[in-house]
Amino acid sequence: MKSVFIIYNQALTERLAYVFDQLKITGYTKFPLVYGRGTNGGEPRMASHAWPEMNSSVITVVEDDVVPVLLKYVEKLDNVNKANGIRAFVWNIEQQY
Repeated sequence: MKSVFIIYNQALTERLAYVFDQLKITGYTKFPLVYGRGTNGGEPRMASHAWPEMNSSVITVVEDDVVPVLLKYVEKLDNVNKANGIRAFVWNIEQQY
């Protein structure tokens, strides 16, 4: 099993929910507001007057075979509008209770 952590511009919320529905990913934890700046020239997202855009993030644990498909969807979402920004990070899950 793998854990996938996705950080994305809130403008992509509905599209990412659609991806989860398509892949039948039902277990996840969403962090509705996260602050930060992407390493690939991203603008800060601070929910402030100076930097009003906002990011969200979600973490899910999925079977290994779901990861490449999920990452392909994330890549497609990123390619639709680079200014929005979305990134995914994958970790191995060694144990689960």
